[in-house]
Amino acid sequence: MNRGPGRPANAGQRFRAGRVLGLGRTAAALALCAGLWPAAACATDVNTASVAELDGIRGIGPAMSRRILQARAQAPFTDWQDLIARVPGLGRQSAARLSQEGLTVGGAALAPLPAPLPKASRAGAGTGP
Repeated sequence: MNRGPGRPANAGQRFRAGRVLGLGRTAAALALCAGLWPAAACATDVNTASVAELDGIRGIGPAMSRRILQARAQAPFTDWQDLIARVPGLGRQSAARLSQEGLTVGGAALAPLPAPLPKASRAGAGTGP
């Protein structure tokens, strides 16, 4: 390749994480899904996931997988609120953790929970001026 002045040696080449880290494609994919890179890259949709895929998400065990699949057999989940309402034992905080681990509903992650108020703000809430 004929490089002009000021053009880096790798100009025009795509970034490949496996090459940079000295990993093959398979090893790079495993590192990605093992949590060494962001979980969003390994999103698992609750409406299409197998038992094994659900069990692979940290925080979902065999019992939760069964409950999810039983509820999904009735109808696909429309959104996170539908998932939380129809799966026994799944609350908003658990759903937030599962979303952080890569679980999605229809490809969408759960919106983050609002930050809790500081204790000083809660103590004065409800008192008048």
